[in-house]
Amino acid sequence: MVKGSDLFVAALENEGVDRIFGVPGEENLDLVESLRNSKIELILTRHEQAAAFMAATHGRLTGKPGVCLSTLGPGALNLSTGAAYAHLGAMPMLMITGQKAIMSSRQARFQIVDVVASMKPLTKLARQIVSASSIPTVVRDAFRVAMEERPGPVHLELPEDVAGEEVASVPVVPVHPIEIPVAHRAALDRAAEMILAAKRPLVMMGAATSRPRSTHGIANFVRRTQIPFFTTQMGKGTVPGGTNLYMGTAALSERDYVHEAIDAADLIIAIGHDAIEKPPFIMGPSGPKVIHVSYTPASVEQVYFPDAEVVGDVGPSLELLADRLEGRLPDAGALLPLREQILEHIADRATESRWPPTPQRIVHDIRQVMPENGIVALDNGMYKIWFARNYRTRVANTLLLDNALATMGAGLPSAMMAAMLYPERRVLAVAGDGGFMMNSQEMETAVRLKLNFVVLILQDNAYGMIRWKQAVDHFADFGLTFGNPDFVLYAKSYGAKGHRIETIDSFVPTLDAAFKEGGVHLISIPIDYSENVRVLVDELRARDKTAKS
Repeated sequence: MVKGSDLFVAALENEGVDRIFGVPGEENLDLVESLRNSKIELILTRHEQAAAFMAATHGRLTGKPGVCLSTLGPGALNLSTGAAYAHLGAMPMLMITGQKAIMSSRQARFQIVDVVASMKPLTKLARQIVSASSIPTVVRDAFRVAMEERPGPVHLELPEDVAGEEVASVPVVPVHPIEIPVAHRAALDRAAEMILAAKRPLVMMGAATSRPRSTHGIANFVRRTQIPFFTTQMGKGTVPGGTNLYMGTAALSERDYVHEAIDAADLIIAIGHDAIEKPPFIMGPSGPKVIHVSYTPASVEQVYFPDAEVVGDVGPSLELLADRLEGRLPDAGALLPLREQILEHIADRATESRWPPTPQRIVHDIRQVMPENGIVALDNGMYKIWFARNYRTRVANTLLLDNALATMGAGLPSAMMAAMLYPERRVLAVAGDGGFMMNSQEMETAVRLKLNFVVLILQDNAYGMIRWKQAVDHFADFGLTFGNPDFVLYAKSYGAKGHRIETIDSFVPTLDAAFKEGGVHLISIPIDYSENVRVLVDELRARDKTAKS
């Protein structure tokens, strides 16, 4: 006879789970005891939301579900933002929540929320386990659903009496690989015909190209066809960013410099585009034709309605498509003459020495310190646009940003997860002072785990993105500023090292020295966002007027 919680942990071990993040409660105690006697590490976080962000980032970086744990009611609801983060961002994750006994109700309705119902809109699967004997099957199904395209979060509720129930031992369900079919021959022929007829083709790399399984075939397609490409924010790095075919990143939906190439194209091959991401361009009746290449069919939107689709395992399907195209595209590089001018505009004023520094300068200096495989994990704020535009990536998943849910508070936990998975690589969390404070308590977790990474806080004493939009829309400057702690002392109070940047020339040496020393470091630097209006409003409006005239 074995307990339900032992069956659950055995099923997790069967899936290769080596760590679980979370904040247990009374209803999880059987499960915690089973974890104590297992090979799985329980990593205690200081808030359930951070546990979910870490588990989701594990899924994003490995392709295998990260696992997080909470109690019932308030603890489970704290996972909700992380569930939405993984759901919109297509990150495989398993959330385990506790619940009061379902065979009796000695505490009436105390703390009881219908968590399964609340999770259904935020997950691919949400279910309560009602029998210990069913646990191996339910867990295997949950992992399979989480990893199937389109990946995402799943939720299992384990009531305390089911966890403590003793039943005859049930074997785990063997794990077997599942291959995704390649695209249909007719779809490949149709797409090849459209590409061969194009005079100004352009490739777009979307969010799904960052799947760990995808990158090799995608890079080969670009190399073999020699068609220039641009990326969405979440598609950065899937083809080496140093290639002479890279045209830029669509940090905005229209009117940016990369849109000179997009608007001039007569065909866009949209690889891995996910309409959950903020639109990289706006489709219209007079724009270029679009071929959708992805694991799943396109979701037709007002701004995205492709003319043809190639649906299947992206890497192998693109290899088959390249077989039909290689050496037959004399106009493949027709848009390349625009490249130098686009990239020059993006790099404009990136080395200005004004104080406080501009976003361009901060991005430029970080790029000097981070090696090609170094990981920058962004929170959400005004700076995200600047990193998307200006930060050149050469390896997939080395700029972790969220252009789907775009939630604040995820940057620090995401960086922590990256530092755990890749202890030999440099990892930098970048957060505004607003986003950092939403999960800053996890500095204690990072120090306790003896992680090696740096947290960079861009300090403007405001919710800067909304304050900027408030100004652009000609509203009064109201309601969006705040005070901050002394971040150097704040870091030291957790046992981390704190640094305050007071001249731009000291930024790179301080950042480099922090990485070399190891441990958890926090660096605070002020930022001058006045460039937002000049570059992202005035300059682009002037470009638009010139183009229309």
